[in-house]
Amino acid sequence: MGHGHGHGHSHKPSRMFERPSQRPPGVRPLGAPGQVGVDYEHRVDFDRLRRYRLERAQAALEASECGAFLLFDFYNIRYVTQTWIGGALGDKMIRYALLMRGQAPILWDFGSAVRHHRLYSDWMPEDHHRPGFLGFKGAVAPEGGAGLMVDAVAEIKSLLTEQGVSDAPLGIDIVEPTFLFELERQGIRIADAQQPMLDARVIKNQDEIMLLNQAAAMVDGVYQDIVDALRPGVRENEIVALANARLYEYGSDQVEAVNSISGERCNPHPHNFTDRIIRPGDQAFFDIIHSFNGYRTCYYRTFGVGWATEPQRDAYQQAREWMDAALDAIRPGVGSDQVAAVLPRAEDFGFANELAAFGLQFAHGLGLGLHERPIISRLNSFKDPVEIRSGMVFAMETYCPATDGVSAARIEEEVVVTDYGIEVLTRFPAQELFIANEY
Repeated sequence: MGHGHGHGHSHKPSRMFERPSQRPPGVRPLGAPGQVGVDYEHRVDFDRLRRYRLERAQAALEASECGAFLLFDFYNIRYVTQTWIGGALGDKMIRYALLMRGQAPILWDFGSAVRHHRLYSDWMPEDHHRPGFLGFKGAVAPEGGAGLMVDAVAEIKSLLTEQGVSDAPLGIDIVEPTFLFELERQGIRIADAQQPMLDARVIKNQDEIMLLNQAAAMVDGVYQDIVDALRPGVRENEIVALANARLYEYGSDQVEAVNSISGERCNPHPHNFTDRIIRPGDQAFFDIIHSFNGYRTCYYRTFGVGWATEPQRDAYQQAREWMDAALDAIRPGVGSDQVAAVLPRAEDFGFANELAAFGLQFAHGLGLGLHERPIISRLNSFKDPVEIRSGMVFAMETYCPATDGVSAARIEEEVVVTDYGIEVLTRFPAQELFIANEY
């Protein structure tokens, strides 16, 4: 193991709650203002945000070999069309958008959502909002009489022909096999659009960063509620219910997941929650994943319940040291391999190899999607390093099992890469193990 006893912890916190900022004198901190638009402050400029995202996507298309992008990924659709409908339809592969050079995107959407878009999404021409339906991932058989996919592909092909790009490859991000087969049957060549779209989304503008910061601020508040509720007798699922309710009260548009993990369930990390009753002296950690205006959090914190043992404190200190080493390595111009190099090896915390340990010591981009670029880990970054650039936003995660065999510490910090270094968005205290309702 990469840690041990004897660090000489005080059982009283030092109150160094926040990592020191790298911000130079005179540079204003990143804002997380109120969520409602007002006339007396500059807050999120949604028109600027829409223009920025569409321009980035158009530039990615221009730089590619493709004649157009056909997008099924919900986050890519939102990025280019600035539209969103409920999460119940998010994985059904029925919404799709066509992006062509120099043109407003065309969106095929579900039922009455099209009418709503025509009324309220006037940054796209009215006839670019079209009803579409491809069968709910095979619930309507593609070989049946409806001919949904045949007609959809024929319509797309006619649009490509009108623009003179029917002979160029059509970029696709994700696709059902039967839709892919129909594209090929009608003579459309396919290329990968997911890679250029992820490249387009990797650099956030000021509005995206503000939304990410507002989303993190909401979770700051939820963690205070969790600390207040984290007493013996409360169940893991009750904490999940509390977090969901509070986030939706704050204005979250989607609570994607809440991990709630305690006691002997901390090691190995199961990435879920149960109805386990939390007990005195447990170590407990939580991950809150939600979005505000589409922009997501991934935000772990670990707590002691009532008190903490020496192995628990040692594990937390080691997780924090790994975190701080990683954050110290992040700055514009460095390679992701240089950041990965300071992360612990899988063998340092009890795993046979990097694949077996993946997801415990790594960073992942945040934006409209939960796992965007960059992905930084010892598994992939040495083979395929990328340059860390100003405007990237990602979550850095560390995990350390305790020597008691059951406890573990999990820390996650969301960071914005700036011209001068990084800014940390996640503000709830994490420099030391936080004891909830200390006895």
